[in-house]
Amino acid sequence: MKICSLIPGATEVIAALGLEDQLVGISHECDFPPSIRRVPVMIEPLVEAEHTTSSGIDQRVKELIETGQQLYRLKDDAFRHARPDLILAQDLCHVCSVTPDQLTRAMHSLPHRPELLILSPTTLRDMIHDIERIASAVGAVSKGNALAADLRGRLERIRLRTEQVAVRPRVVCLEWLDPLYVAGHWVPEMVDLAGGHNVLGSKDQPSYQTTWDEVDAAQPDVIIVMPCGYSVDRTLNELRQVESLQALWQRAQTSWSNIYLVDAGAYFSRPGPRLIDGVEILAAIFHPAQDHPLDRSQAIKLETSVLAGDSAP
Repeated sequence: MKICSLIPGATEVIAALGLEDQLVGISHECDFPPSIRRVPVMIEPLVEAEHTTSSGIDQRVKELIETGQQLYRLKDDAFRHARPDLILAQDLCHVCSVTPDQLTRAMHSLPHRPELLILSPTTLRDMIHDIERIASAVGAVSKGNALAADLRGRLERIRLRTEQVAVRPRVVCLEWLDPLYVAGHWVPEMVDLAGGHNVLGSKDQPSYQTTWDEVDAAQPDVIIVMPCGYSVDRTLNELRQVESLQALWQRAQTSWSNIYLVDAGAYFSRPGPRLIDGVEILAAIFHPAQDHPLDRSQAIKLETSVLAGDSAP
C-alpha cells in the first residue's frame, strides 16, 4: 500500500506500526522518527516560520485568514507522482495543514481515487482510537491494538501514581508566546492525569488567546510554556533574542517561580503516541523524583540565568 501521511502524529503511528517503507509522501512538519525524512514532502507552507518570531507568524496567519487565502500549498506534481492508495489528513486545525477541501480537489487529478482518512482528535482517547482507525485502514489491526493497549496501560499507570497526591499544583499551559494563547484540546486532560489542576482552558475545547492579566488572575503555581510546534531550544532562543519578550518573561519570573519550557513539537502539539510521553513529563514537573530528573531536551525550568543566556540546566 502507498501511504501519504500529511500530519506528523499519523506519520509517527505509521512508523510505529512498522510500515515506514510504505510512506510515499509526508508533510513539511513530519520529522519523527528521523528516518522518515527521506520521504518526499507534499506540503509547502505559505507562512515562513523557521526564521520568524511568534508575533510575526501570528500576524501573517491572521492576515491570510482574513483575506481568505490558503496557509499551505499541496505540491500537485509530487502528489500525482506518488499516486497514494491512502491519505491521512486532519480537519482539527486549518492553521496546521492543508484542508480536506484542498485534498479533495487534488485527488480528482489522480488516475484512481485513494481512500482519505480524516483525523480530528480532541482528547487522548480520540488520539488512541485514531491509532486503531489508522491500523485498520493499513491492514495492521493486531499491531494497532497492541500499540493502543500499551498507551492506555501507560496512562493508567500514571493515573494510579497521581490520583492520591496530596497537593495538585494550579497549572496554566501557554500554547504561544506573542500573543499568549491558552492550550486546549488534550492538554488540560494531560495536566489533570499528571497530577495537576488545569486552571485555564478546557478539555476537548480549542486553544484561545489570553492576556497576562488573565494568567495572573488564575493564580497558577506552575506555568508550562509550550508554543505549538516549538522545541525547548527554539522557545528559549526567541525569549532571549526578542527584547520585548525577554523583558516580559523577566517580569513574569518575579511573579511565578515555577515556569517550565517544554518540547511542544514532540510531546504536546501533535496528537500522536508521544502525547503519553508528554503526560509523563508533566508528572515529573509537578511531582519531581530525585531518581527521575528532567531531560533538558524535553523540559527545563526557566531560571533568570537561563533567560539571560548565561547558562542552561
